[in-house]
Amino acid sequence: MLTAIEYLELATTQPIEIIDVTALIRERIKPLGIDNGLLTVMSAHTTACVNINECEPHLQRDMLTFLKRFVPRDGDYAHNVVATDGRDNAHSHLMALLMTASVSIPIVNGELLIGGWQSVFFIELDGPRPQRRLTLHLMGAA
Repeated sequence: MLTAIEYLELATTQPIEIIDVTALIRERIKPLGIDNGLLTVMSAHTTACVNINECEPHLQRDMLTFLKRFVPRDGDYAHNVVATDGRDNAHSHLMALLMTASVSIPIVNGELLIGGWQSVFFIELDGPRPQRRLTLHLMGAA
């Protein structure tokens, strides 16, 4: 069994941003030579998540609208009163409750086993941020 860990460094420019990282992941894992296995993609942040969904601009706009309506920025949140880093970002932490910090994707014949409409997204909930990181942990056989 082979294992490998790679990192994707990202910068975000919006308060809430959905970034399709599928191509970046494919580029990063292809040279590792694992034909069949399992890839775990993990966000190392409490206010940024990983999700698999459809990459369609209208749907992405709907996702942003949904998140903003469901967890408004201007809510009465106790965390904003005692935020340790000075960011009133309770809404970002609460949005993250609706998502996951990681996803696992099978690798078959060297390719991500995802559906034709599926993409892997990094979802920023507390941007903009100059540096964010995704961890790619790949296990499998060559």
